[in-house]
Amino acid sequence: MFDIGWPEIVVILMVALLVIGPRDLPKAFHTVGKWVRAARRVTADFQRHVDDMMREAELDDLRKTANEARNFNVKKQIENVIDPGGDLKGAFDVGASESAKPSKPAATPAVPAEPAAEATAEVKAKPPAAEAPAPKPRKTAKSSPRTASRVPKRKTATTAKPAAGKAPVSEPNT
Repeated sequence: MFDIGWPEIVVILMVALLVIGPRDLPKAFHTVGKWVRAARRVTADFQRHVDDMMREAELDDLRKTANEARNFNVKKQIENVIDPGGDLKGAFDVGASESAKPSKPAATPAVPAEPAAEATAEVKAKPPAAEAPAPKPRKTAKSSPRTASRVPKRKTATTAKPAAGKAPVSEPNT
């Protein structure tokens, strides 16, 4: 694209030195610097306005998302997923009208009376199974005064008493 390298800049400076002259060259550089500063200021201002518009657009999207989240009805969503047609809800409504209930009772299969009588006789003949007794809790070992006297205590450097006139000797703990 539009590429200006160091050789091109050197050529422009040489032409400016010849055309403008050495006496007015600092004033010309000062004026060019002002123009460049103004151009940078304008581009920075334009970029800042574009960034502000992007932030406002993002904030509007965030506001819209927050309002959607605030108005989100979890119960309704769950009901729509589980029972989209509302059939289950109508079946379990206590105060449902008679028109919603089926007019004919469900047909029951015909069962001869004898097998049912035999099954009840078998149930009555069998005594209920006795429950197994619950296991007894295990007893934990507790030290009694008798067993405590049988176990010798360890002597450590802090509990051992030195003999009269001797320096204390620490015993290794094992």
